[in-house]
Amino acid sequence: MRVIIRKTYEEISDIATKLVASRIEKKPAFVLGLATGSSPLGLYRGLIDMNKKGLISFKKVKTFNLDEYYGLKGDHPQSYRYFMNTNLFDHIDIDKANTMVPDGMAQNWEEFCRNYEQKIKEAGGIDLQVLGIGSDGHIAFNEPGSSLTSRTRLVALDAQTIEDNARFFEDKNQVPRFALSMGVGTILEAKEIILIANGKNKAKAIAQAIEGPLTSIISASALQMHPRVSYFLDEEAASELKRVNYYRFVEGAEKKLGKEIF
Repeated sequence: MRVIIRKTYEEISDIATKLVASRIEKKPAFVLGLATGSSPLGLYRGLIDMNKKGLISFKKVKTFNLDEYYGLKGDHPQSYRYFMNTNLFDHIDIDKANTMVPDGMAQNWEEFCRNYEQKIKEAGGIDLQVLGIGSDGHIAFNEPGSSLTSRTRLVALDAQTIEDNARFFEDKNQVPRFALSMGVGTILEAKEIILIANGKNKAKAIAQAIEGPLTSIISASALQMHPRVSYFLDEEAASELKRVNYYRFVEGAEKKLGKEIF
């Protein structure tokens, strides 16, 4: 596990952009797992910029999104398909047919979830999964108490998640109560994972995920079991970590050895 800390959100977004771009350069037919929310927006802006400059191409890239609100059509302004189109897909040279986002209107959600897992397997698995983290420590919509071996499924949203996401809707009562989400077990099968977090409101969750015990109450803590995870944190998000000096030492030592995160 690598913990990369910088002063600003812009700095961590820039490093994350360079990492993802370097992976796509090495493997053009890359399979990229994507997240929504404010945390990856800097990364997406960076990838759009690199694509427009001709530095990377997404023509052979396939993407799988973590989750989607259940009950929202893809053209709903608060759906995650709409978010991804608006903030990434509409601005890069990707084939929309290669962008998979869970269908919030799936009639048979159990069958849909099984098929979603199968599509990931048929694509060769996710090469790199991008994550954010909820204020209660959840990843995707794996709410507190989610099994650490869970698969893609229908999830009832926690009250804290509904409260956190209410700012995107006119009224808290408009926030969907269910979502389709990759499970913790699904996420852990990605070959590489990066998690981006910024802001003081994420500090407690980050500390619990990185330095706390492995527990289903903090689904992000399951990342401790993955062999290739990088956290990209601004100083506020890292402010409750106890071993900041050690993480900075490790990064410095790796640079001296010529072992960059890219």
